[in-house]
Amino acid sequence: MPAGLVISAPASGVGKTTLTLALARAWRTRGLNVQCFKSGPDYIDPAFHAAATGRASVNVDSWAMDRGTIAHLVSRGTDADVVLAEGSMGLFDGVAARGVSGTGATADIAEMLGWPVVLVIDPSGQAQTAAAIAAGLRDYRAGVRLAGVVLNRVASPRHEDLVRRALNDAGIAVFGALPRHAEISLPKRHLGLVQAEEQAEIGKLIDEAARFVAEHVDLDAVLRSAASWSPQPAANDLNVTPPGQRIALARDAAFSFVYPHMLEAWRAAGAEISTFSPLADEAPDASADVCWLPGGYPELHAGTIAANAHFRSGLRAFADTRPVHGECGGYMVLGTALTDADGVRHEMTGLLGLETSFAKRRVHLGYRLAALAAPMPGHQVGARLRGHEFHYSTIVAQPDTPLAVVHDATGAVIAETGSRRGHATGTFFHLIAEDR
Repeated sequence: MPAGLVISAPASGVGKTTLTLALARAWRTRGLNVQCFKSGPDYIDPAFHAAATGRASVNVDSWAMDRGTIAHLVSRGTDADVVLAEGSMGLFDGVAARGVSGTGATADIAEMLGWPVVLVIDPSGQAQTAAAIAAGLRDYRAGVRLAGVVLNRVASPRHEDLVRRALNDAGIAVFGALPRHAEISLPKRHLGLVQAEEQAEIGKLIDEAARFVAEHVDLDAVLRSAASWSPQPAANDLNVTPPGQRIALARDAAFSFVYPHMLEAWRAAGAEISTFSPLADEAPDASADVCWLPGGYPELHAGTIAANAHFRSGLRAFADTRPVHGECGGYMVLGTALTDADGVRHEMTGLLGLETSFAKRRVHLGYRLAALAAPMPGHQVGARLRGHEFHYSTIVAQPDTPLAVVHDATGAVIAETGSRRGHATGTFFHLIAEDR
């Protein structure tokens, strides 16, 4: 029977991902089968999880998914020895209005699955106050159990002793304390972590993290704190309709932000996926019946995309007769032009009139609920789609027919409606699930 744990923290940037990867690799090295999940809308961490465990990781999201969908997704951990769910932001951080089965908070997943929480605490600039924070998180919500804490970035033995004593007085277990160790910090990029496939040395980095954590954390005590977990039979599948039978999927360093559970659901429904690389000047498979451009980092490769005539002409020819859909960065590439952070304007494919700019960065971040005013691949007019938007571009022009009425998590209507022109459609949000 697998044992389940949630890795969380009081805030972002404390070291959740590094600890998750290190624990996963350390236990795998000991011969255990480890299954990871990511709580919340993150495109990147599941690839790091897969690198650490050798098993595919997927997202679970209480705002966008119902309990049946979450149960279906986590059932892949049935044959594992230990299951780790990495949280997002702080333990209780979610949106103000409840979604399908919660607010998107990591605590929702911990309570739903009955898995205890291991907190990563960074006591930099404090000592005993770290214990007060941990105790507050422990007591904040009935149904969420705290297994213990791992201290990260401890300044000195004296600092560690002060924090440990305070946590002990509060009745909170300390599984270990990590001194500052820059070598295992994962690189950052403007949208978060650098993608796993961009890390040539990712295996060595995870190995070093596992070695370091094993030296300073009681791995056996952490494992003993996990809850025995008997997965409940899932009442339903993912309820995802593929956009077509044969899907041409853009896939390279500029187009890689797609939720793993979406691709799995498409394949499970019988769809075939062929990949192509716009950065390598490849066109979509001519035998496909739909083309899908995920998000990613097109702004970092805008010059290459603009210069790749075979990709651009091939995509336009495809769109003459068949649907093409873009999400976020893919949507921008379907547009007329993209201005990069240096203020250089690059022509895109021109299938839509959208024009975007990164010259003045402005964050667009949050859950999205879209009611389709026009059809898009896999979904008809009136469908209610749940997704997440995260980018720093601004809209210069969005002249085409709006694709949807889009609300944020508070219910407010937003300007990022998506677009439709001919066979081309696009959204700024990444699709997570459709309301049943």
